[in-house]
Amino acid sequence: MARGVSRYGDTVSVQPKLTDVKEVAAGIPAVVSAWQHGLKNMGPIMSAVTLGKANQHDGFDCPGCAWPDPKHRSPFEYCENGAKAIADEGTSRTISDSFWEKNSVQMLGRKSDVWLNSQGRLSRPMILEKGSNHYTSIDWERAFGIIARALSSLEDPNDAYFYTSGRASNEAAFLWQLLARQLGTNNLPDCSNMCHESSGVALGESLGIGKGTVRLEDFELADLIVVVGQNPGTNHPRMLSALKSAKKAGASVLSVNPLLETGMRSFRHPQSPTDMLGSGTRISDDHVDIRINGDMAFFRAIGSLMIKSGAIDKDFIETKTSGFYDYRKAADYIDWEWTEAVTGQTEQRIREIASLMAKSKNMIICWAMGITQHKNSVNTIREIVNVLLLGGHIGRPGAGACPVRGHSNVQGDRTVGITHAPTKSFMDKMRAVFQTPEITSHGADSVHTVEAMREKSSIFLALGGNFISAMSDTERTSEAIENCSLTVQISTKLNRSHLITGDTALILPCLGRTDKQITSHGPQFLTVENSMGVVHVSKGHKDRASMSMRPEPTIISGIADKLQSLIGGSIPWTVYGSDFTEVRNSIEKIIPGFEAYDARVRNDGGFELPNPPRDSQLFNTKSGRAEFSNHNLDSLSVNEDCMIMMTIRSHDQFNTTIYTDKDRYRGITGSRRIILMSPSDIRARGLSTGSLVKITTVGVTRPMESGDWSVVPYSIPKGCVATYFPEANHLIPIESYADESYTPTSKSVIVRVTV
Repeated sequence: MARGVSRYGDTVSVQPKLTDVKEVAAGIPAVVSAWQHGLKNMGPIMSAVTLGKANQHDGFDCPGCAWPDPKHRSPFEYCENGAKAIADEGTSRTISDSFWEKNSVQMLGRKSDVWLNSQGRLSRPMILEKGSNHYTSIDWERAFGIIARALSSLEDPNDAYFYTSGRASNEAAFLWQLLARQLGTNNLPDCSNMCHESSGVALGESLGIGKGTVRLEDFELADLIVVVGQNPGTNHPRMLSALKSAKKAGASVLSVNPLLETGMRSFRHPQSPTDMLGSGTRISDDHVDIRINGDMAFFRAIGSLMIKSGAIDKDFIETKTSGFYDYRKAADYIDWEWTEAVTGQTEQRIREIASLMAKSKNMIICWAMGITQHKNSVNTIREIVNVLLLGGHIGRPGAGACPVRGHSNVQGDRTVGITHAPTKSFMDKMRAVFQTPEITSHGADSVHTVEAMREKSSIFLALGGNFISAMSDTERTSEAIENCSLTVQISTKLNRSHLITGDTALILPCLGRTDKQITSHGPQFLTVENSMGVVHVSKGHKDRASMSMRPEPTIISGIADKLQSLIGGSIPWTVYGSDFTEVRNSIEKIIPGFEAYDARVRNDGGFELPNPPRDSQLFNTKSGRAEFSNHNLDSLSVNEDCMIMMTIRSHDQFNTTIYTDKDRYRGITGSRRIILMSPSDIRARGLSTGSLVKITTVGVTRPMESGDWSVVPYSIPKGCVATYFPEANHLIPIESYADESYTPTSKSVIVRVTV
């Protein structure tokens, strides 16, 4: 039932304030910003204690990005944006019952995302009854009973959808997928569907593993590091420390991105006095300002030139790969006129870059969502892998593929079973250990979840995250959620997904990374996996702000135990909800690589999961070798009156969580309804700085447009524009997704910009 709640909050257009783009990332401004957020949310003493525990052996894993921790850690093992995420979760402010009495969901729906997030921690279970406009408190047992009865009453278990955010621990994620599969469904959409699903699909087929093939220490052994479609300074700031160390060890760094982001210009390490007082370390030795969606053509041309120059590792290709001769045939001819047009680079410029890569003996190629969120993302990543294979850069120290995951433990969640497309061996083990029902079909990913829920009333349960704001096509996503009979959100902070709901909605407040995980069995700890396959402990230290908050595994087990009493089964849910060691013992029985899980993870630094391509140049592919790809090239075709739009994040946000309206590195404050456009495009359209424009999505049969976007001149390739995520999500059609991976095309949508 639609309650008439705004999907977007306050969208009044305010002119942004513009200053110069910053030339140096981090440094004193980053230190000041980190401590301002800490003091505001936690106070001076708790800020010092909490930040001192971040990413330490006896502390908690930062709830921000999944960048790995170094073996030798400093007392300040966090970055500015990590400190913001920690302070945001660790806030001492809680939402009281009177807040819900004063604010209807319609009133809250008109508030901005910044305002919603600033209200503090969710402190007790809440219910929005069918027909009501106000949340009211509810006890845990009644909440569990409502969920269990709704799930057990479904005629088809595939009418339930279990969404997961990457913030969940290994223990919580494993129990979440176990709950779904005990019910009888593989409907496990997750945030990876929206970001790195393309990486998993491409790498799985090319290398036999859906993960990267480098360790953190490889960065100091590389001679060339290529950073593609990524903004480390904002989204993975601790990566800048690794790049700085690599530069000191002699590596060159190449940036390939439509925007030259501040973090790739220069970096002042906050822990280095010489950096803080000096000009910092120049990170990128060269920058390729590639046009949006030109990466596939770019890497194909580089591969072609490497072959023609003879600068390839013939022994590796002959002994470790398959498909080279078909790839060589496909790459033999390069249409330079077309390649120059779609990449925005001259033939000579591409030849220079190809020569640089051909000379490399140890090359790492890193990428993030600037690569994964296009229609041709999977094949683009295969082209990147082709270039790595040509040089033999897999299973070699200082070399390999490095997809940089954006959310802490999004990779771990997938490892322990959060996937809509599980392998047969995994499902066979689940049935053998837990007697789960046989499920013969794959489940729904995020895109297909939205499409299915729009067609049929369903139940939607979310383990963290903010599905409404994170997903593309905000209108269609909202319609899907509002068509549900029940929606459940397991959350730490208030967000828009608590306001766009099904007929009945539940909010279940959970503990976060910084909190002590205490159950009836005593103190517990959780575990996570970083983006390079290391599993380690995460142990919070803060007392819970409200005794009504519960650990995620305890909440999941409470739901599952109630459900099991209705549908039958013998899974020890009450044990899992109190003793997390028993959860790890069960993971060990199902997932390869987790032998002696509980014992090994207690060691400082945890343990490393097997990675056959990296460890021994073994490839679990159809041929048993690394696979070259030889697909056809493509790119977006854009008329002269249209542009290619990508969405980006500001410096003061993490995923859908927006801390302030400041984008310090890009010099933009005061507004998030901005559109970055090249000065030449601004002049050609008769616009000027601050002009208010309308953005209309092209190529869809339904109206998708949005007005009052302020024009901001920026160094971006001609014909390309950028807007903020999630504000522009409603311009990305649900039917626009990557081939094979179904990842929304948030980085390449054709739009028309008009006054």
